[in-house]
Amino acid sequence: MSDEGSATPDPYQPPKDPPEGTGPPWEQPASGQPTYGQPPTGQPPYGQPAYGQPTYGGEPPPNYLVWAILSTIFCCLPLGIASIVFAAQVNSKWSAGDVAGAQDASRKAKQFAIWSAVAGAIIVAIYLVVVVVAVTSNS
Repeated sequence: MSDEGSATPDPYQPPKDPPEGTGPPWEQPASGQPTYGQPPTGQPPYGQPAYGQPTYGGEPPPNYLVWAILSTIFCCLPLGIASIVFAAQVNSKWSAGDVAGAQDASRKAKQFAIWSAVAGAIIVAIYLVVVVVAVTSNS
C-alpha cells in the first residue's frame, strides 16, 4: 500500500514536511538560518547591526536643551517648560529607534524655545511701555 493516491495517511509513518517557504512566517528560515518559533539571539550575521540596535545611521537631531533652559529662565516659563520636555524626548526617542518621533520632538523643542523668547520680548516691551507711561504721567 503506497501513500500516493491514498486518502488517509499511514499513522505509522512520520508526516511529510511542507515545502520550504510555506507555513507561518515565524517558522520560515530567515537569512538561511532556521528559526524554531523563537526570536533571534546571539551574534547577527556579519555586516548587520546587533539585535535591538538601531539600523539607521547618522547623528540624532539637535535637542535644543540649552535654548530651552535659557528661554525658561529669562523669557516665558510655561513655553520654556514645554520646550524642555520636548528637548528631553529627542535623545530617548532616537535611541529607541523612533527617528520620526525624535525629529518631531526636536522641531517642537525649537518652536517652543522661539515662542518663549518672543513672548518674553513682548512682556519686556509691554513692561517698558507701562513704566514709561507711569513715569511721564507722574511728572
